[in-house]
Amino acid sequence: MLALRLGMIANMAESISIIRFLGIRLGIYLASVGVAYVLATMTASQSVIARLGGMGVDVSFADRVSMTLHDLAGMAGMFLPIVAFALLLAFLVTALLCRWLGAWRWVLYPLAGGVALICIHVALNLAFQITPIAVARSPLGLLVQGLSGAAGGYTYVALLQRFRRRKTDVSKVGV
Repeated sequence: MLALRLGMIANMAESISIIRFLGIRLGIYLASVGVAYVLATMTASQSVIARLGGMGVDVSFADRVSMTLHDLAGMAGMFLPIVAFALLLAFLVTALLCRWLGAWRWVLYPLAGGVALICIHVALNLAFQITPIAVARSPLGLLVQGLSGAAGGYTYVALLQRFRRRKTDVSKVGV
């Protein structure tokens, strides 16, 4: 009976460890999605505001901030889930690649994030002949969107590395 209880306690500890691991991974992923989404949306907003300025419309700093915050909230229903899904696919493929090319993770995750955001715009254009994010209609704007995705990928690998380093430091204390 005692052996059964000790086995149950060991299984429970292992389950908590797995839940903690998955929770941390989810948090890291959501942070990277947030970084990519915020940067992509802000660059799109500022691009539109710059075009308004080019047409002679005077846009104050307060208006810029207000318009950007409005876009961050307004695009969350459409653009945020697309960014989240694209980064999920990109990071899953990258995780598989890192099994063999682990030393390249600092390059692969930002590359995957950038390619994911560029693919969003290219795929929407090819499938529906639309580019809902105006900045992505030019090659430079598309590149800026890709850089936003790359920042999300960098965030992912940096936070992942930080978690691994912390985990290693904790395990050394117990030795």
